[in-house]
Amino acid sequence: MKKRILSVLMAAAVIFSMAGCSEGSSEASDTADDASAEAADDGESDDAAGEEETEIQVFIAASLNTVMTELAEMYNEDHPNVKITYNADSSGTLLTQIEEGYECDIFFSAAQKQMDDLEADGLMAEGTRANVVNNQVVVITLKDSGTKVTGLENLGDAESIALAGGSVPVGKYTRQALINLGILPETDDPATITTEEISEALGGVEISEQDNVSKVLMAVTEGSCEVGTTYYSDAYGYEDDIDILQTVSYDLTGDVIYPIARVVNEEADSTQNAAADDFLAFVLSDEAKAVFDSYYFDTNVE
Repeated sequence: MKKRILSVLMAAAVIFSMAGCSEGSSEASDTADDASAEAADDGESDDAAGEEETEIQVFIAASLNTVMTELAEMYNEDHPNVKITYNADSSGTLLTQIEEGYECDIFFSAAQKQMDDLEADGLMAEGTRANVVNNQVVVITLKDSGTKVTGLENLGDAESIALAGGSVPVGKYTRQALINLGILPETDDPATITTEEISEALGGVEISEQDNVSKVLMAVTEGSCEVGTTYYSDAYGYEDDIDILQTVSYDLTGDVIYPIARVVNEEADSTQNAAADDFLAFVLSDEAKAVFDSYYFDTNVE
């Protein structure tokens, strides 16, 4: 069955006003296109001049949105003939889309589970999987909100909470932390704990469930929820708007590793596959690590 290209969906999926996830607008493709045009105007390198034009579809966790936009611009300076189209959403949603047959060349997940499932489904190009960055869950509020909440331990003191669903990595990490704090009961899969069960455990507090981390951020910055849990990287660009109430210890969440891999794309030709491999290698380069560091990601991963 021919795979469906997410050109329209991706245009609606990528959000560049956010620092992270989910966790978007068509500006991702536009930005990459602009970078390609500028590089072409400035004069292509010898390598770029010999490249065939191609397009790669890159599915990224929403919390990677801003940093990956900059990396596309950097890559297109030397490779203007490669159009990079992003689809940014929760890792669970992206995995489902790949499994349903949407065309994808690279998957960059915010958690190992979705990448494990991709590999188990036989949809991962062998030998291409790598861990790229680590992140950390934070509890945030609007600056000067006056909230009584100081962290996860007294999250129930909030009037309202923005929380990602269990299928969203940040939502699952938050649930795991609440389990380790003794606020939620032990379970084999924290992702299965419902928003209603969390609300009950926190004394009936109102919880607004969001389907990616970027929407959690927006719910807090727009003032519709008093507190929320996002990633530390999501604070980038919002330092004047939010306060970080707690940076949650890895002892509570475990590592928040982001893996990347090339996806088996039956519709791709050799030029497209080569471009995908090259862009993936660029994301793993020391040059890209410096950019991830500047966006509050931790690149000290194995």
